[in-house]
Amino acid sequence: MTSADTRGGAVGSRPDRQAVARRLLDSAEALSYDPVQEVDWDTPLDKDFHGTSPEWSTLYGTPYWDEMSAEQQRELTRQEAASVASTGIWFEMILQQMVLRDFYAKDPTDPAFQWALTEIADECRHSIMFARGAAKLGAPAYRPRRLVVELGRAFKTVAVGEAAYAAILVAEEVLDVMQRDWMRDERVAPFVRTINNIHVVEESRHMEFARGETRDRLAGAGPLRRQFNALVVAIASYCIVTSMVSEKVYANAGLDPERAIREARANEHHRSMLRSSCAGLMEFLHSAGLLTRAATRIYQRANLI
Repeated sequence: MTSADTRGGAVGSRPDRQAVARRLLDSAEALSYDPVQEVDWDTPLDKDFHGTSPEWSTLYGTPYWDEMSAEQQRELTRQEAASVASTGIWFEMILQQMVLRDFYAKDPTDPAFQWALTEIADECRHSIMFARGAAKLGAPAYRPRRLVVELGRAFKTVAVGEAAYAAILVAEEVLDVMQRDWMRDERVAPFVRTINNIHVVEESRHMEFARGETRDRLAGAGPLRRQFNALVVAIASYCIVTSMVSEKVYANAGLDPERAIREARANEHHRSMLRSSCAGLMEFLHSAGLLTRAATRIYQRANLI
């Protein structure tokens, strides 16, 4: 019993791969959440709370942050949280299409096939949860730049194998580290902490699957294929990470957008937070042969290394 790779190779449903998929299915059955029931959607937004841990704000550590009132700081983090959620929705829609295409017409009795559908169901719930959370934070619909949207459209159409799963892993890993901080931070709005907790618990299974699929698809890959896909994943990662916080959040938080954008771009504190959050991810990409010299330069530009 094999699952054909969309490159024309084959990814065998090996016993260990099946065992991982069965374990993930069992975990999903034992520990999954219904955001409709778990998240407090009815209590009005309490503006005494942040949307993210302040230390994760793009302006934290800048002169502008120090000049802002506590109310302005909280409003900015709420707008930033909504922007991250909106970017998450955008990429989760890309993820769902790539996974569906990968498992199209494969063996439905394979536990990996059933896990893929479970993951897609999780992502649908997450996207609705993020959308409702952003609305409750009082934010507009933040979207990536038009060029990034179109690049995403192309990526979801052509990305296959390790390129698809490694890009999925990058998006999930970066967000996971942020949300682990936010869900424990009592300064963050309680309903946002619940959203983060749900996402962290359920995405941990998705990340384990993505790591395994990335390794499997790379088995036997030649140097040219690794070089090409390393570059594709790095470009996708750059687009994802640089789109997480829209530049529109600053005006919506009542700040001077030109000054805020200038100081955010030069904010070494935020860069260091991103780099530290990606240490484990970069170690994995290196071990998989996807951290080439060209890819490293792109990760550096995205402040991930």
